[in-house]
Amino acid sequence: MNFVILRDKLKEGLDIVSHFVNDGNNLPVLKNILVRADENKITLSATNLESGISFYIPCKVIQQGSFTAPANILSQVINNIQQDKINVEQKNSFFEIKTENYQASIQGISSEDFPIIPRIKNITTSLEIEGKILKEALDQTTTATQFSDLRPELNSILFSYGLNNITFVGTDSFRLAEKKLQESQFSSNEKKEWSVLLPLKTAQELSKTIKNEGKIKINKDENQILFKSENFEIISRTIEGAFPDYQAIMPKQFYAEITASREEFINALKLIGIMADFGNEITVRISPGKKAIELFSKSKNQGDNTYVLSAKIDCKKDAIETSFNWRFLLEGLKSISAEEIFFGINEENKPAILRAPQKGSYFYILMPILKG
Repeated sequence: MNFVILRDKLKEGLDIVSHFVNDGNNLPVLKNILVRADENKITLSATNLESGISFYIPCKVIQQGSFTAPANILSQVINNIQQDKINVEQKNSFFEIKTENYQASIQGISSEDFPIIPRIKNITTSLEIEGKILKEALDQTTTATQFSDLRPELNSILFSYGLNNITFVGTDSFRLAEKKLQESQFSSNEKKEWSVLLPLKTAQELSKTIKNEGKIKINKDENQILFKSENFEIISRTIEGAFPDYQAIMPKQFYAEITASREEFINALKLIGIMADFGNEITVRISPGKKAIELFSKSKNQGDNTYVLSAKIDCKKDAIETSFNWRFLLEGLKSISAEEIFFGINEENKPAILRAPQKGSYFYILMPILKG
């Protein structure tokens, strides 16, 4: 195997593929990246046995072939090379890298020892979504998640296909986000509705991998799902189990309905969060008849601060005071693209909701911090 490649292109590919390498596995070859050269491109592949990626990079191939090299060492070398063109060649059990003023020989492992990345067979149906639309949906829902050892079903994004829409949902039990794509935002020849639990890590890495792709094709079988573009293929196992019945906690009515500038709300939280204690707790105070809400935080060791945020308010009680994790609240605000946001609040033990004022295709539900 021998090829000449632009350093920036190889660096980009290694940065993406390295996230799928299984560093914690005792099998040495899983810490390696498979490099395959054929025709006018190379393919970088990696797998952690739950998901796998193949990433394509155009280059000048002198001799076809395949070999594996340690992801960590290979990435460090390429990241620190300054020259534009790199010559890569396999010699016996070594991966040789050359530039005008640098040469390295990296011990590798035969490509025959690299595990076969699973493939979906007998593809008869297909779903297509523009890359930027899929990326936005993943970003807006993964923001409401975090890894849980106690509830593995929460380590996922619910990906639900309906004949007229596609729904993405993520939750960590303290907050939940739903993004719905309408029929005009995808194309499909699927005739049956289906849903899968996409592993959270796969969803996060898929979002990072999507750059300037056009349409991404999506196919599935009983326990795998494939995302394919001109630049990459990502295949992942799906998670068994049932996603929480989140419709049951959807707030229908609110004690207070607030409409405010999204940008000012974000800036206010960043200020108020400075004085929040370890629990990231801030208090939202609402009074009927006022044209502003108060955001308040207090630290035992640092002091306190208050921000008065201009808003349109419809308050159905004499006064409301509710506490939230300001970081969770901030992440919800950042996920909404509208200039103004709707913030619906209920009693202390009932969920609140963030969305665009005209509802739209996205909402973010947040539980308040319960007192004593």
